[in-house]
Amino acid sequence: MTAPPGTLPPLAGGANGPAALRPLLDTVLEALHTGAEERGGPLPAGGPDTLAARVRAALGDVLPTKGTGDHEALRTLVHTLAAGAADPADPLCAAHLHGPPLAVAAAADLAASALNPSLDSWDQAPAASAIEALVTRALAAEFYDTPHADALVTTGGTEANQLALLLARERHGPRLTVLHGANAHHSIPRAAWLLGLPPATTIPTPTGTLDPADLARTLAATTGPTLVTATAGTTDAGLIDPLHRIADLCDRHGADLHIDAAYGGPLALSPRHRDKVTGLARATSLTIDLHKLGWQPVAAGLLAVPDTTLLAPLAHQADYLNAPDDTEAGLPDLLGRSLRTTRRPDILKIATTLRSLGRDGLTHLIDHTCALAHHLATRLDAHPHFELHTPPTLTTVLFRPTHADDTQVATLRRTLLHEGRAVLGRTRADGRLWLKATLLNPHTTAGDLDTLIALLEGSTHR
Repeated sequence: MTAPPGTLPPLAGGANGPAALRPLLDTVLEALHTGAEERGGPLPAGGPDTLAARVRAALGDVLPTKGTGDHEALRTLVHTLAAGAADPADPLCAAHLHGPPLAVAAAADLAASALNPSLDSWDQAPAASAIEALVTRALAAEFYDTPHADALVTTGGTEANQLALLLARERHGPRLTVLHGANAHHSIPRAAWLLGLPPATTIPTPTGTLDPADLARTLAATTGPTLVTATAGTTDAGLIDPLHRIADLCDRHGADLHIDAAYGGPLALSPRHRDKVTGLARATSLTIDLHKLGWQPVAAGLLAVPDTTLLAPLAHQADYLNAPDDTEAGLPDLLGRSLRTTRRPDILKIATTLRSLGRDGLTHLIDHTCALAHHLATRLDAHPHFELHTPPTLTTVLFRPTHADDTQVATLRRTLLHEGRAVLGRTRADGRLWLKATLLNPHTTAGDLDTLIALLEGSTHR
């Protein structure tokens, strides 16, 4: 139902905001339910053209002369979004490092949207800025045993990597050489280009991780200031570079070290798995991304450093946001906490999750998803119709049908996508194309994995 002419629509904030939101939330939740029922699987069947036609029909006139009202708009568009989603909460949606968010984190995100703080000045976000300061320092202290460890909230690993290279450039100048393995995230060489640095130097990684011997040779042939970037959890296979040996080489050659631990960083919280990422604390900067092994709605990235003084180059002044006399009077200066100006309080959902689950609860999720990956790998390795690449390091499993060629592997993946039956990734390793299952859903069961194997087997032999 539309509001009467001249009536102002309700706001999400203020004293009346919760009352205005409550009935709308019922509509949203029902539309999420009906949309998921219509989809009936991990993603909609029919492929891109079919889905685009459905969305076009549901949207109709994007900007109608007369509105349809809050409930109809929400019911139609949320249903359409859910029916057409690739839902990471479905056990057979396992292609990417894009996990299903925890309900408590999504609920906290609603509060952030309703109140709409902007973390570019204290007077726009008094409580949010205090929460961010406390939580980022506490999280940084999980990785660095130093008195003044700190972290910035970012939109994800890409922004965190860009900030790491920016800070290195400001420490060493525009002729900084960036060295990275071929296994590094694409955002590393892209950040070097974006920042006007010399083209980043790629070191081949035929085994999937950065070989210290190859790095040593490259460092010996490199002159001038250098930043080495290592990876703790590659995008393609979840592999971890030999961090201590790389750090030793950086110390020997006077190079800075950045570690992209967007995927594997949270393993430092797990007594069972933290030995895989020993050496993180030797980096000048660390990328962490909690919308992976942190189960947060995007965005939830962090750039951690061992001392807050390393963030000083980001300082910036704009009178309308951080006038010097306001700062001298004690109002916190937030502009140096990001390159963005308007910035939502993504820290709230992270803080809420940490308080809700505690260290033990979060560790259980990490350990459980790693165990799921090992279970799938064991099943595939024992199956006569599948070939396992290697046992998983994190939660990524690479495999392929036995005797299939690359074209058949690619076709199998696209067929499953088109039919809406499974979402698997793809990557190249050892010169061949592999299917990739990235298990980030802690509600996935052994039975779900058996269903996936049976589905793949049936699709391979039909």
